[in-house]
Amino acid sequence: MPTIKFVREKKTVEVETGEKIRKVAMEEGVEVYPGIHKSLHCPGLGLCTSCRVRITSGREHCSKASLWEKLNMLLNPLAFFARIGCEDEMRLSCQTKVHGAADVEVEVETQPEFNWHGENFWS
Repeated sequence: MPTIKFVREKKTVEVETGEKIRKVAMEEGVEVYPGIHKSLHCPGLGLCTSCRVRITSGREHCSKASLWEKLNMLLNPLAFFARIGCEDEMRLSCQTKVHGAADVEVEVETQPEFNWHGENFWS
């Protein structure tokens, strides 16, 4: 049975063959979507490219990137710049199926939490 190891979360999960990384991550409580994408994302269609993950090992046990995934990763400016230096490792979790053991690093939110209300002036 294939396993997915979420490296930063230190979780190893046994999955069914052909299961998508996004589905497993959401079931296990691993946050795939950073920042505002927690609320604003496509339902796993590969359109928003916000569910990017790095497959650090076991890429040979994952499905090949489809033409749709490759186009979205190249045409979306945020995804394009995020994958510089790790083009072979970066995949969309909603499009990647696992057929064996794989180690996955979920993209960490790089921006600090923004305080929309500012400081309390009167206290």
